[in-house]
Amino acid sequence: MSCELHKINYVNQILQNETYRGYLKQNEEKERERIFCHHDLAHFLDVARIGMIINLEEGYGLPQEFVYAAALLHDIGRWKQYEDGEDHAAVSARLCGPILTACQVPEDEADLIRGAIASHRDAAVRDEKSLRGLLYRADKLSRPCFGCRAEGACNWKADKKNRELIR
Repeated sequence: MSCELHKINYVNQILQNETYRGYLKQNEEKERERIFCHHDLAHFLDVARIGMIINLEEGYGLPQEFVYAAALLHDIGRWKQYEDGEDHAAVSARLCGPILTACQVPEDEADLIRGAIASHRDAAVRDEKSLRGLLYRADKLSRPCFGCRAEGACNWKADKKNRELIR
């Protein structure tokens, strides 16, 4: 098996991983009555696709599997934040480790992915031309505030809300 095929397979393996799917279900259960944005597979794929657009348009040169893996895993610990208030970026970075190992992601790549997940809420990384900066930006750009019925009740600061499709 070629190295490139293996990398694409580990992204597909993440999607099929039982632990990963369990975290998606826990997020879904905690957000069942939530009127605001959800932390679900649709959001994860939006982040991945926006991340790939940024990656290509701005010449980051990141492999697509890094972008997709980070996006698919970045909010898997959101359910825990609802339970006890622990920051979901830190939780997600911790929870994704065994998933990355089970999906045979090489350790150096897993470290980059975990680091991006851990910092995806940290505005200090926004302008980095790295997986960390890309994940931060793609996550924020994925929110369609301009078309959200609950936008007026949302507690996001006004300068963070996406009120335009293209900036």
